[in-house]
Amino acid sequence: MKPEELDGILTFLRAAERLKTVTRSGWTSTGQPESVAEHTWRLCLMAMLLYGRAPDVDLARLLKMCLIHDLGEAIGGDVPAPLQDEALPKSDGERRDLLELIEPLSAELRQEILELWDEYEAATSREAALAKGLDKLETILQHTQGQNPADFDYSFNLEYGLRYTGVDPVLAAIRARLDAETARRAGDSQAR
Repeated sequence: MKPEELDGILTFLRAAERLKTVTRSGWTSTGQPESVAEHTWRLCLMAMLLYGRAPDVDLARLLKMCLIHDLGEAIGGDVPAPLQDEALPKSDGERRDLLELIEPLSAELRQEILELWDEYEAATSREAALAKGLDKLETILQHTQGQNPADFDYSFNLEYGLRYTGVDPVLAAIRARLDAETARRAGDSQAR
């Protein structure tokens, strides 16, 4: 690898470090705001555990998509699903931010990341569809175990990401379990 490629990678990695401090709408089990990096870590762990031995899944490709799916949030931050405006698609801004973030990388690396991101966004392959579904499920999982505020809207999660979590029997089985837990937490929060 050429020195300028290494310098570009280091510049990119320094900028991507922001994901450790960019927070999401979820709360951890200890009551701290969840970071995008923490979400991405567990998303990758879920992919490995659920699809690491699946003969019809390219695990390396799935993991790459999981790793890069929220990179643009290092620039523009996270916009929680309930606050997204359909007239201004979140993906447009995230793609623009992703392009800015990956600028220091070689043309080959930029192209690889952008192609993976576009494939993920469009859910055009088995791996992309699984990554989309896993992303939604990791969010719901966090919402079922986090110390959420008293006014947290659990009912939103019962509809969240349904079109992505039904594309595979494993995703559907995880979804059923998380929906049951979500309904329980929604009932508990209303009883307060």
